[in-house]
Amino acid sequence: MVEVSRSSPLLSAPGHMGVDYETRVDFPRLRDYRLARANAALEASECGAFLLFDFYNIRYTTSSWVGGALGDKMIRYALLTRTGEPHLWDFGSAVKHHQLHSKWLKQDHNHPGFLGFRGAVSPRAGLMADAVTQIRGMLIDLGLENLPVGVDIIEPPFLFEMQRQGLQVVDAQQYMLDAREIKNIDEIMLLNQAAAMVDGVYQDIVEALKPGVRENEIVALAAKKLYEYGSDQVEAVNAISGERCNPHPHNFTDRIIRPGDQAFFDIIHSFNGYRTCYYRTFSVGRSTAPQRAAYGRAREWMDTAIAAIRPGVGSDEIASLFPTAESLGFDDELSAFGLQFCHGLGLGLHERPIISRLNSYRDPVEIKTGMVFAVETYCPATDGYSAARIEEEVVITDDGPVVITKYPAEELVVANPY
Repeated sequence: MVEVSRSSPLLSAPGHMGVDYETRVDFPRLRDYRLARANAALEASECGAFLLFDFYNIRYTTSSWVGGALGDKMIRYALLTRTGEPHLWDFGSAVKHHQLHSKWLKQDHNHPGFLGFRGAVSPRAGLMADAVTQIRGMLIDLGLENLPVGVDIIEPPFLFEMQRQGLQVVDAQQYMLDAREIKNIDEIMLLNQAAAMVDGVYQDIVEALKPGVRENEIVALAAKKLYEYGSDQVEAVNAISGERCNPHPHNFTDRIIRPGDQAFFDIIHSFNGYRTCYYRTFSVGRSTAPQRAAYGRAREWMDTAIAAIRPGVGSDEIASLFPTAESLGFDDELSAFGLQFCHGLGLGLHERPIISRLNSYRDPVEIKTGMVFAVETYCPATDGYSAARIEEEVVITDDGPVVITKYPAEELVVANPY
């Protein structure tokens, strides 16, 4: 087994509260860093402004957050112009709340906004036309109306209205993902704190993982513990057991876990916006030779990949260390995508870099200090239904990767052995 670093004096996971006796997350520094990165990306582009609907980009540039039922309704948006000060349009009374409590945003840069709940209000009502007119007026006032407007994600009627009013629309998502690629010390600390929360959840899962418990009960246990810890969003908890392990269904059911089952879980949540993607695999009560063999291969692929990750290495070099789709029983890499790959972590679950045999040979990228990403491996067992799934989160330092997911995964853990 290849040894990987699981500690660094620069990578701490302190308590979550603000205190006067320890250096913890510096939120003003975090806000300044993110906005400066976004402004630099805008300056390096051909755009006069970025119009942002992706709520991770909105949080990155404005340090505002309205999640839950409103998080994906395409009604919140931000405008970043070459003045460097973002404008934010938000839902109802959230605007007044920002004016009271988000002092880093200029008072008159907070605007009420509503575009129609993803089409529930027809564009015929004119809400989108009014919004575009307002934005265009701001650009005219700044002398930016003849420069392209970068947009990350957008509803078609809004795009058509921008074009109707004479605005040239280009892609801003690539620039924003470039900006978000390198994390500062505060982002890394938040990612490490989020991972520490899942470390604790896995201890509870192992203690509860006995025959008779259902997959959905494990999901409930994990969600409850995470929210008690202070998670701001439990995005998903995958719970897969027994014959559901192969092929990997990427969900959970009410299946009752049985003696000798292999079971794996993925815990995806965020703390102050920063996310985990953290798989672990267990056997319940006892393990079989095929289960142990599958786990050993998944661990070997994991360790080999992590050992090769260094600043300056190409993502294609990492991808080449993963098994081929054909060796896993799939027709092609598209069919096997997501089983052996790496993906960036930050405010979004899937940031840069994305490393896989599907895309990295076509468009390799350089591994850089300050990247944080998850490494995922999967191996089906020879019994035809069991499988092992492992995931580690790594921070790329000048000296190489440091693993921040610390629940033991070097060998297959048997929960509540007989």
